[in-house]
Amino acid sequence: MKPVLALVGRPNVGKSTLFNHLTRTRDALVADFPGLTRDRKYGSGRIGDRPYVVIDTGGIGEGLEGVVEATTNQAMQALSEADAVLFLVDGRAGLTAADQQLAQQLRQLDKPVHLLVNKIDGVDEHAASAEFYALGLSDLHPVAAETGRNVRRMIEQVLSGFPLPEERDAEQEAEESGIRVAVLGRPNVGKSTLVNRLLGEERVVVYDMAGTTRDTIEIPYTRHGQRYTLLDTAGIRRRGKVFEAVEKFSVVKAMQAVDQAHVVLLVIDAQEGLTEQDLHLLGYVIEVGRCVVMAVNKWDGQPTEQREKIRADLQRRLHFAPWMRFHTISALHGTGVGDLYPLIHRAWESAFPKVSTNRLTRMMEEITARHQPPIVGRNRIKLRYAHIGGSNPPRIIIHGSKADAVPDAYRRYLENRFRELLKLEGTPVRVEFKSGANPYEGKKNELTERQIRSKRRMMKFVKKR
Repeated sequence: MKPVLALVGRPNVGKSTLFNHLTRTRDALVADFPGLTRDRKYGSGRIGDRPYVVIDTGGIGEGLEGVVEATTNQAMQALSEADAVLFLVDGRAGLTAADQQLAQQLRQLDKPVHLLVNKIDGVDEHAASAEFYALGLSDLHPVAAETGRNVRRMIEQVLSGFPLPEERDAEQEAEESGIRVAVLGRPNVGKSTLVNRLLGEERVVVYDMAGTTRDTIEIPYTRHGQRYTLLDTAGIRRRGKVFEAVEKFSVVKAMQAVDQAHVVLLVIDAQEGLTEQDLHLLGYVIEVGRCVVMAVNKWDGQPTEQREKIRADLQRRLHFAPWMRFHTISALHGTGVGDLYPLIHRAWESAFPKVSTNRLTRMMEEITARHQPPIVGRNRIKLRYAHIGGSNPPRIIIHGSKADAVPDAYRRYLENRFRELLKLEGTPVRVEFKSGANPYEGKKNELTERQIRSKRRMMKFVKKR
């Protein structure tokens, strides 16, 4: 097993910056103000032949009332999961009462605790670290997370106390991640509540305030023998209402989560119905080509007339994506949440169809027999054979003559018919065409001497007539 390292400390001491340096990514949002990180975030890193897992946590002790308690609980859960603790303090700000209080709690843990005096770039590391020896933690490491100063030496010393874990290749790690499900939606529609309900634990911070989740949280777990990875994303508002730089980065991270996911779980608010922003997000998901399942949240408490109105509105406005399925749930009470898993499975299986070229070609012949391709110029378009060209979304490549001239209306007809015959649900289908190149195109026919003499005799005969 890989050793798990938890980063803890006061707000704005550089935990997320160190997380990005240790994982060699930009997965954690970083900004020059406290309280940005709220949920615990996992990442993988490696130094030499030693892999490890890092947990980034929110700052302990400061923040908005209500949110700070949930953030602290997330940090405490990270400490319970960790094999070693990296306790960060600010070398420029000096020793504070919050550092002393947190150090007292960490000393009670039966785990190795390493004190990291951060932000020593530009100052003498011994002078900056001197006063922190009063915390009574023997393993002290002066580091600069932003520039990487002493970070490699520190992590080598931390990992030296752990045995080398068993090596795993990239294919095994990808298989362990299972079905990647990105939870997407507008702010305050109940995405984090739904994630906690799917997991059966308070994994992410839930608070009655729009924008509680700021970063994309990646959570692997197993249910009934099937591996999943949930990606809880920040709420995405309309572009005209996004002003803070941090929120702009949160939107970028959410869009990246859609690209990395197999299935997108789009959450909408039943009280507000299907808004223009919901349709905009759905359009982006379809454009990227990901599977999508719509969860209509906050369904409990809606009167019967309102429920019928919402269903009718969804069917009317989602006519451009008849393959998509929506399900009514209540993330707060758990009503209907378990029924999302069959929809996710069917969408995931549809995104990775396994069909032979022979069978797909027979389907194409059956489809074109019902409605033949249109005529272009003097001749009708001829479609010869089809094969699978990719997955997530399924790409069907059709070869033929003049196939590049197939109109969009006939392309949509083929997509709908293939989806019907292959029984695909919850995923868009891409049909692409390839025309065979003419080997004689652009080449001049060179006549032999005999052909030239024959042509001259023929022309003389024609002129006499």
